[in-house]
Amino acid sequence: MKVLALFATLLILNSSAFAQKYTPIDADSKVSFVIKNFGLKVEGQLKGIKGSISFDPNALSNSSFNVSVNANTINTDNSARDKHLRKEDYFHVEKFPTISFASSKISKTGTAGKYTVAGNLTMKGTTKPIEFDFTATPTNNGFSFKGSFTINRRDFNVGGKSLPLSDILIVNLDITMNKN
Repeated sequence: MKVLALFATLLILNSSAFAQKYTPIDADSKVSFVIKNFGLKVEGQLKGIKGSISFDPNALSNSSFNVSVNANTINTDNSARDKHLRKEDYFHVEKFPTISFASSKISKTGTAGKYTVAGNLTMKGTTKPIEFDFTATPTNNGFSFKGSFTINRRDFNVGGKSLPLSDILIVNLDITMNKN
């Protein structure tokens, strides 16, 4: 009987030590960006989000993000520009079909429901560390994550030495995920 009680206790402790597994839902999620070109705002988005997310707000050390989007889905509502952005001097989607992010640390901020994630962003064969805040709102079957971050496109060899194109790009995330 003592062995059974010990086994049950270990099972409960073990299951609480792991974060819940989630899958991002592409149709309900939005990965968008804003950049200035010739001084005008150009907005766009990417689809094809996939990957795995482990998240437990009470056990952040066991939480992680490993997600990607399909670079070929870039959409700025201008098909000629989108075609150009898929070429070698921008995203080179034939050689680098995905843009990915893998977290290395998730921590709480001073605000309820708000967190900071640090990790590596990989785009066009270049990986750089980034860090940004996000909110996590529980839903019926998972979470909704919202956050944004700023990167320098030249850090990722995107757009070459284009002078009319701003170096700074803002990425906005609105990700819906469900339990596996």
